Amino acid sequence: MTVVLLTNLAVVAIVLGVTFLVGERLRRHNVVDVAWGVAFALVAVTSALLGDGDSARNWLIAVLVAAWGLRLSVYLGVRSRGHGEDPRYEALLAKSRRSRVVAIISRVYLLQGLLIWFISLPIQLSASSTRGLPWWSVIGVGLWLVGFFFEAVGDAQLRAFKLDRANAGQVMDRGLWRYTRHPNYFGEACMWWGLFVIAVTAGPTVLLAIASPIVLTVLLVRVSGKDLLERHLADRPGYAEYIRRTPGFIPGRPR
Repeated sequence: MTVVLLTNLAVVAIVLGVTFLVGERLRRHNVVDVAWGVAFALVAVTSALLGDGDSARNWLIAVLVAAWGLRLSVYLGVRSRGHGEDPRYEALLAKSRRSRVVAIISRVYLLQGLLIWFISLPIQLSASSTRGLPWWSVIGVGLWLVGFFFEAVGDAQLRAFKLDRANAGQVMDRGLWRYTRHPNYFGEACMWWGLFVIAVTAGPTVLLAIASPIVLTVLLVRVSGKDLLERHLADRPGYAEYIRRTPGFIPGRPR
């Protein structure tokens, strides 16, 4: 288990180190968002390769994480192509009294690296368990499938909406976005809770890492996801009405 944890820490450091160099060359560090999914995929595959536990569970988790992470990275890479720096990072650098490089490393790369390693703890801890994969692991797979559907379809619908110039300045309230203001964030939370359910089949030790999906959910809802985006969109015409009639996170019937 220790070998898995330490190796994955090195894997995350290498991925983000290379990403930092790419960001410096491009003069924009929103490339770290692309590295987010890639790093998780590599952590899951590394855990499956080095873990001496049940191979069925290890590789099931690795495949699911890789499918999520690589799809997300490709989507974010295509979306950010041709654009400048992320406004979040510009604001962060503007407020920091440290040098630009120190600020971006400590407040973006180091923070995201620690989050990647921490959020993936259930995967890493389960990799060394020899317990077999029980029938109720299908609950976790089912949660992951629901989450993948919401995130992938929600992203595709939003991209198609933005590419249509007739929708410029309008609020996306169609498809899955009619039932939740953030189908992509809801989907990501579902997937990671599904992965936790699969990982916890390895035994009670993994329960100690329940803070990992909780932290991710809090980030998606209160920190860097839903609340942050809604503050940014608050002045857009029609958005206040959209908030009044549409559930905020968990999908539901429009009011």
